[in-house]
Amino acid sequence: MLRSFCLQLMSLLWILAAHHHFILVAGDDCSDHCNLAHGSCEKDGKCRCDPGWEGKYCEHCVRMPGCGHGTCHQPWQCICQTGWAGKFCDKDVHICEHQSPCKNEAECVYDRDGEYSCLCLEGFHGKDCELKTGPCEKAGFPCKNGALCHDNNGFASNYTCKCLSGFTGAHCEIDVDDCLMRPCANGATCLDGINRFSCQCQVGFEGRFCTINIDDCTSQPCRNGAKCYDRINDFDCLCPEGFAGKTCELLAPEATWITESQPDAKDHNRALGSTTSSYSWMTQSEPAKVIVTGKRITNYSEKSNDGGLLISVKEVVTQQDSGLSQSQLILVLVFGGITIVLILVTVLLLLKNWQKGRQRSQSPSQTARKLQDQECQVGMLSTILIEHRKTTEL
Repeated sequence: MLRSFCLQLMSLLWILAAHHHFILVAGDDCSDHCNLAHGSCEKDGKCRCDPGWEGKYCEHCVRMPGCGHGTCHQPWQCICQTGWAGKFCDKDVHICEHQSPCKNEAECVYDRDGEYSCLCLEGFHGKDCELKTGPCEKAGFPCKNGALCHDNNGFASNYTCKCLSGFTGAHCEIDVDDCLMRPCANGATCLDGINRFSCQCQVGFEGRFCTINIDDCTSQPCRNGAKCYDRINDFDCLCPEGFAGKTCELLAPEATWITESQPDAKDHNRALGSTTSSYSWMTQSEPAKVIVTGKRITNYSEKSNDGGLLISVKEVVTQQDSGLSQSQLILVLVFGGITIVLILVTVLLLLKNWQKGRQRSQSPSQTARKLQDQECQVGMLSTILIEHRKTTEL
């Protein structure tokens, strides 16, 4: 029993000692191997590197981004290896020997720092002598208005121009008329541009194509409860009873009984033909009713003139009576006459057909009556002959 207890106690002590030793060893491992000049040890025993260093123990520097064939001694360096040059060590110093970049049998010449040049044959040009002096260059690059000249790098027999939008023609010299299809409406003026157009609208319209009629009733110009009707750059007000004017702002004149003496025909016609009238010929001799009607009255006044009533109405716009005009009346009479003629012709045709039908219905009875008459005559002749025979025998 005691022996078993001692064994268990020793095992527990051994486990605790081993765990403590592991922690010490781990701590010693981080501090011994981690480059503390480029990093530091964390509590968990890991080595955390400073910026510009990498590796398990922060022993490697970080090269410059894009460095191809190079190394570094300090962070962000790019030290080229043998045979490579350039800022990023990506240029082969033996490029002319390994794989010449020059084309079309051009000669490659190494300059320095990985740079080279190509000595082109006659008729070729470009960095690697890849371009040929073709139709585009011979014609002096004739394409206009930003167009690109294509000749298959000089190897085509002819050149072609690839035009930008809004231009056409062999050399892209023609500006396409974007107003050709007349996109602007309502009498607007179309202004052609480069691959676009604009519409200069007439007064009263708006929008890209001048198709929107500006609502002149938006500002509510009609007064006194009148209803507004939008027009083209204008509006009309339907005035309620008792109001007149463009915006129904005026009180309509009421009918007034006045006396008047009959003027001569010349003065009367002159008074009727003018919108500005002055009834100076009115007296107290005969009563008459004068009613002034109109949509717009700008000045209305009443004055007394020696016992009579003088009415002056300035600028009266009268409304036409709601009746038929002379041309409409003529049309109504013409169509009415044609309708009456058609009705009479139809009635006559119906009567004629009716008489023919009646005659046909009466014809069999007349034939039967004729046969009866003939039979009666034959019977009477037979009776006469028989009586005559009897008399002769007696």
